[in-house]
Amino acid sequence: VSQRRICDICFSEKDYENAIKYYTEALELNPSNAIYYSNRSLAYLRTECYGYALADATKALEVDKNYIKGYYRRATSNMALGKFKAALKDYETVVRVRPNDKDARMKYQECNKIVKQKAFERAIASDETKKSVVDSLDIENMTIEDDYVGPKLEDSKVTLTFMKEMMDWFKDQKKLHRKCAYQILVQVKDVLSKLPSLVEITLKETEKITICGDTHGQYYDLLNIFKLNGLPSETNPYLFNGDFVDRGSFSVEVILTLFGFKLLYPDNFHLLRGNHETDNMNQMYGFEGEVKAKYTAQMFQLFSEVFQWLPLAQCINSKVLVMHGGLFSEDGVTLEDLRKIDRNRQPPDSGPMCDLLWSDPQPQNGRSISKRGVSCQFGPDVTERFLEQNKLDFIVRSHEVKAEGYEVTHSGKCITVFSAPNYCDQMGNKGAYIHLRGSDLKPEFHQFTAVPHPNVKPMAYANTLMQLGMM
Repeated sequence: VSQRRICDICFSEKDYENAIKYYTEALELNPSNAIYYSNRSLAYLRTECYGYALADATKALEVDKNYIKGYYRRATSNMALGKFKAALKDYETVVRVRPNDKDARMKYQECNKIVKQKAFERAIASDETKKSVVDSLDIENMTIEDDYVGPKLEDSKVTLTFMKEMMDWFKDQKKLHRKCAYQILVQVKDVLSKLPSLVEITLKETEKITICGDTHGQYYDLLNIFKLNGLPSETNPYLFNGDFVDRGSFSVEVILTLFGFKLLYPDNFHLLRGNHETDNMNQMYGFEGEVKAKYTAQMFQLFSEVFQWLPLAQCINSKVLVMHGGLFSEDGVTLEDLRKIDRNRQPPDSGPMCDLLWSDPQPQNGRSISKRGVSCQFGPDVTERFLEQNKLDFIVRSHEVKAEGYEVTHSGKCITVFSAPNYCDQMGNKGAYIHLRGSDLKPEFHQFTAVPHPNVKPMAYANTLMQLGMM
């Protein structure tokens, strides 16, 4: 009883790591307790370990096939992984057992809608080259109404003045005119599509670059990074390492600001794709809903096209490799293999492109099944072999919340940086960014804390199944 009470306290204080620890201890004492498995599954869901959450929910149902919350948890885990058909099956079970449960019926209907939508999309997809949204836009003839007093591009070009005005405009929770948003998207698509999948840059002895991790729609924290570290410029280059959108409810503002700077400084402002720059994630975690609420479904389709052209990795001075997720499910992957990746698509379920976006490091040698249910976890020996084969010094990646905003593992060879402080308004973590200088490439870490933002909750635009699905 006391163990259960401790776990409940951990949950109420949002200390999910300790909740996992105590439920694990409780399960060692009582391995046939479906409630413990189910509750640890919820803790894993909260920490985005969807693979582990799925395994625990399945175990709860093996222990007690009549434990209804187990079906809820398993459905939520599958939804988080974009496995909608599997989720629907469990929601069907809940509705059958509890026909008067309104919440369960709503989840079933919502999930069913997604499954049917996906089937429809597959049915209408043809073998022809899919037409770009750009082909159906007439941006030149879009009218900017007289009562719009916000920032406008000058001769269709992004300038520093425009960027400063746009950031202030967004800060006041005002919306950029759709014509300007479309101009930015069409132009940045053109810029990104000319880049290789592996971008290679050289820093001179006196130059430095700032590497930022996930920003996840936390616009006011992005502004704080620029306040602390200076605006991007040709002499103050940045690399943002994926997951710009989703979860935070100012993702449109974040991504338009980042794309604007990419247009202003194409050679000094770098963006890499994260696992959240994908359709499945955007459908579940808020970006698609946010774009539709602030603009249109057509604009989301264009965002989706642009995301597919984001490079997957960046190599600095032939010594440091940066990617969003991490290393690979198999040994032997070379930088040349990364250069050859055809990235203009939604990521596959396996292979190097999937790994670059999804994998995570682990402390023990070897590889193991991913806690996320996608890609793998890789140990220090995997990192060592990869670096040696490719004559690299270390890797920098993001993708995971860290209490201090960064973490150095694998004997200094694997660095994680995360730049969304107090992630989702609840994790209490610091954010961080890294300075790398051309002279020695020795990482310098800079931490910062969350700043206040307008009273709009995270996940405000997320699929209702993700907002309500963690009961």
